[in-house]
Amino acid sequence: MLRSLYSGISGLRSHQTMLDVTGNNIANVNTTGFKASATQFQDTLSQLTKGAGAPQEALGGTNPAQVGLGVQVAGVITNFSQGSAQATGRATDMMISGDGFFITRQGGETLYTRAGAFTPDAEGRLVTPDGSFVQGWPAVNGVVQEGGALGDLRTTRGAVSPAEATTTARVSGNLPSDAAQPITVVEEAYDANGVTRQLELTFTRAGAGWNVSGRDSNGAVGNTTLTMTNGKAAAGSAITVGGVAVDLSAVTGYAELKTVSISERNGRTAGTLESFSVGADGTLIGAFSNGGRQPLGRVALAGFVNPAGLEKAGGSAYRATANSGNGEIGAAGTNGLGPLDGGTLEMSNVDLSQEFTNLIVAQRGFQANARIITTSDEVLQELANLKR
Repeated sequence: MLRSLYSGISGLRSHQTMLDVTGNNIANVNTTGFKASATQFQDTLSQLTKGAGAPQEALGGTNPAQVGLGVQVAGVITNFSQGSAQATGRATDMMISGDGFFITRQGGETLYTRAGAFTPDAEGRLVTPDGSFVQGWPAVNGVVQEGGALGDLRTTRGAVSPAEATTTARVSGNLPSDAAQPITVVEEAYDANGVTRQLELTFTRAGAGWNVSGRDSNGAVGNTTLTMTNGKAAAGSAITVGGVAVDLSAVTGYAELKTVSISERNGRTAGTLESFSVGADGTLIGAFSNGGRQPLGRVALAGFVNPAGLEKAGGSAYRATANSGNGEIGAAGTNGLGPLDGGTLEMSNVDLSQEFTNLIVAQRGFQANARIITTSDEVLQELANLKR
């Protein structure tokens, strides 16, 4: 049989593979985090019909004569270039701006993905659309255990921000130097269990300064003298009431203006989780009903020496192979891993103009190889017709 017949068949098969790859790319043009693939061809083994001859004194060298035996698919390479960003406004949507992969757990297998469309399940665990658990470092009492074992990230609505006792406060504003009556300011303070008590400071004019008395609703008291120099309080002026150190150094004492108040204080009651946001380093920051903010955990990313060596596992996920190398785990924005954008998704990096061009190239290549087969068939027909 003619070698060209088999060459044409190999061309049909290879260009059919190119059509399959191109069709899959176009089908996933709107798939979150999808990475387009490209087909690479190479020729097959060539048949040697005449060997090379070495040059001699009386005769020059001759080149080998070889006839190719067709084409084959050398590989299907995945293009991991960055896809465009699409803002969604959903806190659980995340996009990696640069290199890296999200780490997910599906049963006992660890998988990797670029698709950051996550949602919480009924137990508050972040999951992918197919139910795989997003991996990271959980936070214990607001402290992220980075570098420890990875675990399922949770955003449980029942999470509680602990109460914090009031230990410091700051008074600012102006005490009118011509005041005839005592001036009282009141603010709430909290103990370690979040129980509220009233903190009351009374300023009574005394010569060039003020006598300051403090008390709280638990019966604790405190007294001090506030000295004024050219309308400004002496540095280091303070009073302590019931374990709360109140800074008075920002108080002024000019005439006719009464604006004094307790402008700052720490401490708060216990609070429940209301919402959360994602930082550039992948930290999930919870916002609580008491106004507090604390980490809930941190998303872990994995980087690979050869991302093209990853094997597609379906569901926009990949698994590591012998040629991808082991994933190097780290936080977003470190060790060559890209930062995270919350409320944003990475779209497919499929270039439709390129894919439609590839369709034309594959179609024409298929037609040309089909023509090789029909031409070879006509030659065989002529051979069969030599004897009638």
